[in-house]
Amino acid sequence: MRETPLSIYRTFSQICVVLILCSCTVLIRAQGYAIGADVSFLAQCEQDGVVFKEGGQTQDVLAILREHRYNWVRLRIFYDPAAAADRLPNDLPYTLALARRAKAMGFHLLLDFHYADSWADPSKQPIPAAWSQLNHKQLTRQVYRYTRKTLSAFARQGTMPEIVQVGNEITHGMLWPDGKLPDNWDNFADLLKAGIAGVEAGRKSAPKPRIMIHIERSGDYDAAADFFDHLIARQVPFDIIGLSYYPFWHGNIAQLRGTLNRLAQRYHRPLIVVEAAYNWTPGGMQGKEAEFPESPAGQLAFLRAVDAAVRAVPDGLGQGVFWWEPAAEKELRGRGFFDDNGNVLPVINAFDTHQQP
Repeated sequence: MRETPLSIYRTFSQICVVLILCSCTVLIRAQGYAIGADVSFLAQCEQDGVVFKEGGQTQDVLAILREHRYNWVRLRIFYDPAAAADRLPNDLPYTLALARRAKAMGFHLLLDFHYADSWADPSKQPIPAAWSQLNHKQLTRQVYRYTRKTLSAFARQGTMPEIVQVGNEITHGMLWPDGKLPDNWDNFADLLKAGIAGVEAGRKSAPKPRIMIHIERSGDYDAAADFFDHLIARQVPFDIIGLSYYPFWHGNIAQLRGTLNRLAQRYHRPLIVVEAAYNWTPGGMQGKEAEFPESPAGQLAFLRAVDAAVRAVPDGLGQGVFWWEPAAEKELRGRGFFDDNGNVLPVINAFDTHQQP
């Protein structure tokens, strides 16, 4: 199959941007408000023998989430985690298996491309080791091929994601140094367009996933607006604004609310808090002013406050909340949904009173 050159990426984005502005809100609303969880570590925890319980009985974490009105899961994917020092589990076969399991239980799926062999976030966006010697044109082509191949695998097994994140917390760009910001905006836009075109090519006849652009500036409206203004000026086509919100890094609920509301008014696109977490045991807010106690009750109050802020976004553009890693182990357990004995915490009840469409 002939590869899509950069000129076609640009034409593709110019055509799509108008269509996206007209249709993105309707498409997201058709799937309802997203109550989600990133469960990317779940299968590894189970393999390590971690037990999760509700009511004193061992249960499947996904079944617990489903019982409490969760309707989405988010899964991250790394290019070649075996090439990284930490050797995390999130390669394609592992992620496909979790996707099959979640889809079989009725969850919608959000797929999160890191475009790295391990973590990509605002402090680091490393190029996969196998791509380290590529020039910009070659790297752009490789992003397209890899994304297309990955989506094709999801299409073949009948688990096409409804949303795809092209990059993870990409406020400072991705695939450094080629796509590092603020110096390489045009390169960065090329890389994003290549990934977006790869999603479209890889889905084949499956329904088209919505494209999310994910940053972490949930308490900094000016920085978020500057970022999205640059993307729109370069005609990068996307459907949803995704934000991370951790109060120990991003400020209080009022700051989150202000950023969400102003972004909705400026861009009139759906917004999802696609990562949020808060400790049930002291640790995350040490040395910082905390709106909520770091306790089981405080964790529940935090999630309800985040959800309320998203639901209050004007014009119904607040479209959902995802918890980051409710089922984890070791140092991440203090932010999860389960105590040290594996019992589910009160935070699981945050959405029980909401009526889901």
